[in-house]
Amino acid sequence: MSRVLALVESPAQLLNLLEWALGERDGVPEPRRCEVAVLLPRDSGSRRQLRAMAGLAREEGVRVGPYDICRGPAGFACALALLAPKLAAADTLVVGDPFSGLIQRLLPLSRARDLVLVDDGTATLELSRELLADRPLIRRHRTGPAPRAAARTVRRLAPREGRGLEVFSCLTAGLRLPPGIVTSANSYTWARQRFGPPDVRYGTTDLIGTSLAETGLIDAERYVEEVSSLAHRHNAGRYYAHRHEDPEKLRLIAEYGELEIVRPELPLELELLRGPVAATLLSLPSTVPHTLPLVLAGTGVEIAACAEVPASGSPGAPVPS
Repeated sequence: MSRVLALVESPAQLLNLLEWALGERDGVPEPRRCEVAVLLPRDSGSRRQLRAMAGLAREEGVRVGPYDICRGPAGFACALALLAPKLAAADTLVVGDPFSGLIQRLLPLSRARDLVLVDDGTATLELSRELLADRPLIRRHRTGPAPRAAARTVRRLAPREGRGLEVFSCLTAGLRLPPGIVTSANSYTWARQRFGPPDVRYGTTDLIGTSLAETGLIDAERYVEEVSSLAHRHNAGRYYAHRHEDPEKLRLIAEYGELEIVRPELPLELELLRGPVAATLLSLPSTVPHTLPLVLAGTGVEIAACAEVPASGSPGAPVPS
C-alpha cells in the first residue's frame, strides 16, 4: 500500500489536506489513507484551531501527530528525529506551503516519488510565477539573497521521470504551470458534506477580518478606522477575526465599529458552514473571496471582496490567508 505523509503548518492547510484525502475528485475513486504531521506554529490562535482540526481529522480516521518543531533548537532536533524515518519511507509527500523555510529544510529528507501541494490562495498564484521563471521559492517581501534551500526546492518540484507533482487548489482555472505538473480542483466537497448547509440570516451583513496590520501591510490605527467606517456604512453586525489579529485591535474594532467580535474555532470556511451565516459577507483583502464562493455555493449567501482597506506594503505583497 502506498504510504502518504502530509506536512501541514496551519489550520487552512490541514483543511485542504482533508479535502485532498477525503473529498470527491475526478479520477480518485476512494479516499486516500494518509498520516499527517502537524508542524505546530508559535501563535496561540493557530494552535487552537489546529487542535480542533486535528480532532475532526481523527474522527475521519486520519492519523494526526503534533510536532512542536518551533520550540527552539531542542524541539527542532527532537521533531526531526521522529520525522526523518517517516519522510524517508513515504511514497507520496503532501505539503501545505512550499515557500515555508521549514518545509524547504525537510524536503531533502524525503525520497517520495510524488509530491502534492495543497496550499490555496495567493500563494498558489505566486508559486506559478516562480516555477515558470525557474526562480527560488522565497516570499516576495523577503530581502537579501535567496537561501540555498529555496533554490533547491524549485528543482525538487520540477517533474521528471518517475517523479510527479500535483497542485491541489481552488484556483486551478487558468492556472499556468510548467509542463508535466498535474492540477486538481479543490471544490470543498468534504467540508460541505460534513457541515453544510448553514442557516442563513437574511437581511444581515458580517465582515471578515484580516491580519493586514499584524503583518505590517497597513497601519493598525488606520485599519481600525477603515473597518469601523465600513461597518457603519453597511450596517454590519459581526466581525470574524483572523487568528493572528491582536486582541487590543479587536477591542477597538468592537468599540468603534459597534461589532460583535467572533473568534472562529475552526478555519472560516468550516465556521461559516456550521452557521448561522449572514446573507452578505464583506471580505477584506485575503484568500477567502476565492474559497467562500465554493464553500457556500447554493446557499444564497453573497460574498463581496472589499478593496476599501488598501494595503500599504509593496505591490504584489501576499495577503493573509
